Amino acid sequence: MTKRDTRKRKEYPTKMYLRDGRAPIPEKEIVSKIMSSIRSKNTKPELILRKTLRTIGLCGYRLHWKKAPGRPDICYPGKKIAIFVHGCYWHCCPNCKPNRPKTHNDFWEEKFSKNIARDKVKIDKLEKDNWNVLVLWECQLKNDLQECLERIKGIFIKSISMQGSL
Repeated sequence: MTKRDTRKRKEYPTKMYLRDGRAPIPEKEIVSKIMSSIRSKNTKPELILRKTLRTIGLCGYRLHWKKAPGRPDICYPGKKIAIFVHGCYWHCCPNCKPNRPKTHNDFWEEKFSKNIARDKVKIDKLEKDNWNVLVLWECQLKNDLQECLERIKGIFIKSISMQGSL
């Protein structure tokens, strides 16, 4: 037996997740761990888009800018361009239609409905303030990043022509 084998292993307590009553208690602890690790900012699709925007020279954007209605993921305040990068699962993508959870259906239906309604309110506020709004879905960025960039460039052209007509 080596010295390493005789050492007592350090026991780490299992993490207790605080419940605030907003979500039902999952049937499996692993589900809770996975769900609590999901971020709302700096997601993988956002990072990919931001890196690509810098590569093609469209820098100067603000991230989650508080002064823009709805705090878009990426916005160009001077040009009044707002870009939302929606995760397919959380925002119920109409393109790829991700699977829904198999348990606690009522909770999830309400959650997804509220997300969709909140997204619509954010977009409406921006458009009312004459912002050009673009929603890019996670699956679109994954499947055809070039097409997404063409849409962004199109909004830049539209924005420049709108500012020129003022």
